[in-house]
Amino acid sequence: MATTMTEVARAAGVSQKTVSRVVNGEPHVSPEVRDRVLRVIGELDYRPNNAARALLLGRYRRIGVVSLGTALYGPSTLLFTLERAMQRAGYSFALAGTLEGQPVSVAVEALLEQGVDGIVLSEPIDDGTPLRLGADVPVVSLGEGVDLTEGVGAVVCADGVAAARIATEHLLSLGHRTVWHIPGPQNWWAARDRLRGWREALAAAGAPEPPLATEGDWSPAAGYAAGRQLARLTDVTAVFVANDDMAIGALHAFTEAGRRVPDDISVIGYDDIPAAAYLSPPLTTVRQNFAAVADRAVDHLIALIEGRPEPAEPTEPAVELTVRASTAPIRTT
Repeated sequence: MATTMTEVARAAGVSQKTVSRVVNGEPHVSPEVRDRVLRVIGELDYRPNNAARALLLGRYRRIGVVSLGTALYGPSTLLFTLERAMQRAGYSFALAGTLEGQPVSVAVEALLEQGVDGIVLSEPIDDGTPLRLGADVPVVSLGEGVDLTEGVGAVVCADGVAAARIATEHLLSLGHRTVWHIPGPQNWWAARDRLRGWREALAAAGAPEPPLATEGDWSPAAGYAAGRQLARLTDVTAVFVANDDMAIGALHAFTEAGRRVPDDISVIGYDDIPAAAYLSPPLTTVRQNFAAVADRAVDHLIALIEGRPEPAEPTEPAVELTVRASTAPIRTT
């Protein structure tokens, strides 16, 4: 038998009205009470009647997310933090994955058919052409801008360009003449942002821009292959790698070739995956605050859904440099 709202209220020690406020994302509920009610809802597997609620309120209290199906750390962590942010705001989470070669519009249509109040585009890949969508609900993109034929939208994302500049500037500040780059796949907007930020930092510093290493696919194997190329070049003293997994492969290639890190080559990654602090040497990297990005995206989308003013800009940085032992001042002879 399905759990009722009365049972949830009794187990949480609150009134049915309070449970209703939590389920519908209404104000005037303290964070402690909201968390307790949400915990009981999870424990009792309470499922509100979304169809009836949609008819009553004109909304489903559900947000759809379009994302590439991948186990990569960045996209998968962002999905998790988006779901948590939606739950805290009283909205349920619906996911539509994109298949290889499938247009994003197919996933959007699938979500609209389910019934959603808004959509987050967490799809990290594009073909370089402007994305046009027809959606009668608000849309927030976590990457490139979207040309909406109807509805309203916005772009909310971590500034990968600025983050890549910070990483590159850190290496230049250590006295390295220039910084080499192992790029990610250029059909990912994040990889293009990191490439752009690297170039901007070099140009601003008047440092020469060296040739790019072979484009990687985010994997340690790709970083290893690119690292083997760079290890043969004696003038390579600093490398910015587009993600930590490829940096792990590059570290292995440099060590295998007898190029010590950081004595001979400084290496910096991007993402701050859990293993980064436990490598040998521990990896200097750019940490992405996925929770901050998710909270901002969900707050912005719900403001559009509910017709409220845009939320204030967050004070917490979306990215920050985490300096560890894989980077050091260049050795002088």
